[in-house]
Amino acid sequence: MNQETIDRIRKFSDDRDWEQFHSPANLAKSIVIESAELLECFQWDEEGYDLQHVKEELADVLVYSQNLLDKLGLDADEIVNMKMAQNEAKYPVEKAKGSSAKYDQL
Repeated sequence: MNQETIDRIRKFSDDRDWEQFHSPANLAKSIVIESAELLECFQWDEEGYDLQHVKEELADVLVYSQNLLDKLGLDADEIVNMKMAQNEAKYPVEKAKGSSAKYDQL
Protein backbone atom coordinates (compact mmCIF):
# COMPACT_ATOMS: atom_id res chain seq x y z
CA MET A 1 0.00 0.00 0.00
CA ASN A 2 1.19 3.49 -0.62
CA GLN A 3 1.73 5.94 2.24
CA GLU A 4 -1.40 7.97 1.42
CA THR A 5 -3.58 4.87 1.83
CA ILE A 6 -1.83 3.86 5.06
CA ASP A 7 -2.32 7.36 6.44
CA ARG A 8 -6.01 7.24 5.50
CA ILE A 9 -6.44 3.95 7.38
CA ARG A 10 -4.70 5.41 10.43
CA LYS A 11 -6.79 8.60 10.32
CA PHE A 12 -10.01 6.61 10.06
CA SER A 13 -9.24 4.74 13.29
CA ASP A 14 -7.79 7.79 15.04
CA ASP A 15 -10.82 9.96 14.23
CA ARG A 16 -13.10 7.36 15.83
CA ASP A 17 -10.85 6.62 18.82
CA TRP A 18 -10.79 2.92 17.87
CA GLU A 19 -7.12 2.39 18.71
CA GLN A 20 -8.28 1.33 22.18
CA PHE A 21 -9.93 -1.74 20.64
CA HIS A 22 -6.97 -2.68 18.44
CA SER A 23 -5.16 -5.21 20.56
CA PRO A 24 -3.08 -7.66 18.54
CA ALA A 25 -5.52 -10.45 19.45
CA ASN A 26 -8.59 -8.43 18.41
CA LEU A 27 -6.97 -7.46 15.12
CA ALA A 28 -5.91 -11.05 14.40
CA LYS A 29 -9.47 -12.21 15.11
CA SER A 30 -10.82 -9.52 12.80
CA ILE A 31 -8.47 -10.61 10.01
CA VAL A 32 -9.72 -14.19 10.32
CA ILE A 33 -13.37 -13.09 10.39
CA GLU A 34 -12.95 -10.90 7.31
CA SER A 35 -10.99 -13.68 5.57
CA ALA A 36 -13.92 -16.02 6.19
CA GLU A 37 -16.25 -13.43 4.68
CA LEU A 38 -13.94 -13.26 1.66
CA LEU A 39 -14.04 -17.04 1.33
CA GLU A 40 -17.81 -16.94 1.58
CA CYS A 41 -17.84 -15.01 -1.72
CA PHE A 42 -16.74 -18.25 -3.40
CA GLN A 43 -18.68 -20.71 -1.24
CA TRP A 44 -21.07 -22.16 -3.81
CA ASP A 45 -19.79 -20.77 -7.07
CA GLU A 46 -16.09 -20.40 -7.81
CA GLU A 47 -16.69 -18.61 -11.11
CA GLY A 48 -19.88 -16.57 -10.67
CA TYR A 49 -18.69 -14.49 -7.74
CA ASP A 50 -19.52 -10.83 -7.19
CA LEU A 51 -16.23 -9.00 -7.81
CA GLN A 52 -17.37 -5.90 -5.92
CA HIS A 53 -18.11 -7.98 -2.84
CA VAL A 54 -14.74 -9.73 -3.17
CA LYS A 55 -12.99 -6.33 -3.33
CA GLU A 56 -14.82 -5.11 -0.22
CA GLU A 57 -13.94 -8.17 1.84
CA LEU A 58 -10.33 -8.21 0.62
CA ALA A 59 -10.06 -4.51 1.53
CA ASP A 60 -11.29 -5.32 5.05
CA VAL A 61 -8.53 -7.95 5.38
CA LEU A 62 -5.93 -5.46 4.19
CA VAL A 63 -7.14 -2.68 6.51
CA TYR A 64 -7.06 -4.93 9.57
CA SER A 65 -3.66 -6.23 8.47
CA GLN A 66 -2.31 -2.68 8.28
CA ASN A 67 -3.73 -1.97 11.72
CA LEU A 68 -1.94 -5.06 13.08
CA LEU A 69 1.31 -4.00 11.41
CA ASP A 70 0.98 -0.63 13.15
CA LYS A 71 0.11 -2.15 16.52
CA LEU A 72 3.16 -4.44 16.39
CA GLY A 73 5.50 -1.83 14.88
CA LEU A 74 6.14 -3.96 11.79
CA ASP A 75 6.96 -3.02 8.21
CA ALA A 76 4.98 -4.89 5.53
CA ASP A 77 7.82 -4.93 2.99
CA GLU A 78 10.28 -6.23 5.55
CA ILE A 79 8.13 -9.10 6.78
CA VAL A 80 6.92 -10.07 3.30
CA ASN A 81 10.51 -10.20 2.02
CA MET A 82 11.56 -12.23 5.07
CA LYS A 83 8.78 -14.73 4.38
CA MET A 84 9.53 -14.83 0.64
CA ALA A 85 13.16 -15.73 1.43
CA GLN A 86 11.92 -18.57 3.63
CA ASN A 87 9.50 -19.74 0.92
CA GLU A 88 12.19 -19.61 -1.76
CA ALA A 89 14.39 -21.84 0.39
CA LYS A 90 11.55 -24.28 1.12
CA TYR A 91 10.28 -24.37 -2.46
CA PRO A 92 13.26 -24.32 -4.84
CA VAL A 93 12.16 -23.83 -8.45
CA GLU A 94 13.76 -27.06 -9.62
CA LYS A 95 11.65 -29.08 -7.15
CA ALA A 96 8.46 -27.05 -6.83
CA LYS A 97 7.75 -25.82 -10.36
CA GLY A 98 4.31 -26.99 -11.44
CA SER A 99 3.71 -28.86 -8.18
CA SER A 100 1.22 -28.06 -5.43
CA ALA A 101 2.94 -30.43 -2.98
CA LYS A 102 3.94 -29.13 0.42
CA TYR A 103 7.69 -28.47 0.83
CA ASP A 104 8.23 -31.61 2.87
CA GLN A 105 6.66 -33.70 0.10
CA LEU A 106 8.80 -32.39 -2.77
